[in-house]
Order: sequence, then C-alpha cells, then structure tokens
Amino acid sequence: MTKILHIVASPRGENSQSSKLAQAYLAARKAHQPDVEIDVIDLWHADLPEFDGDKAAAKMTFFGVGEMDEGGQSAWDQIVAITRRFTDADEYVFSVPMWNCGVPYKLKHYIDLITQPGLLFGFDPEAGYSGLLENKVARVFYSAGVYAPGAPAKYGADFHASYLSWWLKFVGVSEISDVRFQPSLLTADPDGDQKAAVQRSVALAH
Repeated sequence: MTKILHIVASPRGENSQSSKLAQAYLAARKAHQPDVEIDVIDLWHADLPEFDGDKAAAKMTFFGVGEMDEGGQSAWDQIVAITRRFTDADEYVFSVPMWNCGVPYKLKHYIDLITQPGLLFGFDPEAGYSGLLENKVARVFYSAGVYAPGAPAKYGADFHASYLSWWLKFVGVSEISDVRFQPSLLTADPDGDQKAAVQRSVALAH
C-alpha cells in the first residue's frame, strides 16, 4: 500500500492556493488508487520543537565533535521520531506558497529538524554528501501572488522552488514533479489560471 505524506506549508486553510492544487491531486490519486494512505502534517498546527543546543550538540557527534550524553540522546530521540514519520512515506506532497521569494519559515523549521546525518543524509570527507532516501517520489504545488518564472526581477526571484528542489535531491528523492499557480494575483484571469492549475494537478495523478 502506498503511503503519501502531505506537508502543508500554508496557514491559509481553505483559502490556500497551493493547498487547493494539492487537494485536487490527492483526490485524483484517491479515486485512482482507493487504498492509498494519506497522512497530513499541517506545519502550522504541528508540535515542532526548537532545534536547540542539545540537538545541535547531538548532531555534531556524527561529525566526530563531542560525545552523545544523556541530554543529547534524549534530544536526538525526539528528532528521530519526527523524521521517521517522514521516512516512512513512499510519496511526499508539498503545498508551498512563496514567502519573500522563499519558503514559509514553518517549512524551513521542519526541514532543519529532519535533515540530519544518518537519517536523511550521509557524509564522507572524500565523496561529500549523499542522500539516504531511496525510491521516493515528491509532488510539489507552488503558488505565488505576483512572482512567475521568467518575470522581471521587480516581481521577485525564485529561492522558493529552487531551494525545495535542491533539498529534495540532497536527501535522495529520485523523482520530483511540480505544478505552479504563479502568479495568482497579478494576472488578467485569476479564476481561469487557477482552473488550469487544478487541471494540471489532477493530470499529475494519472
């Protein structure tokens, strides 16, 4: 049975443009594959701990800095539990609005928590970094109010899709597809553009 993890990075609920695309995709997936399991993490309601000193110290032990003490082990166990929910999924669905040309800070927080040595990536002094995930798929649904690919710089820059695509590849996700509704505001036909983006999202499920 396929397990999909939907990571919601928008706080706007039913008004979220990126979530509307993701929901259209998930509904089509469910219709096509009724036994698919969909797990949802709404980052705005999730209990995400701070990546504090104990967790940072525990991480550095994997690079040979210091030793894992009791406090560090307890902090690391918390990170492992959060990351396991991510690694247990076969497919990732992200609904990601653009904030200040990048991703919302809640998503960055989540990424910083789970992107850990021995969990999502390995490191070798000679070979460098390597992603530890295998046979994973990601579907990413992007929205932006005024930014669009190829638009003049006065409308923004893409540290949004470029960052998230880099990170997914960094941790080993082998297949990435995306649908964009950009721009959602600075357009002559927002309703028509939204409908077209929803149709592209549904098509991605087949």
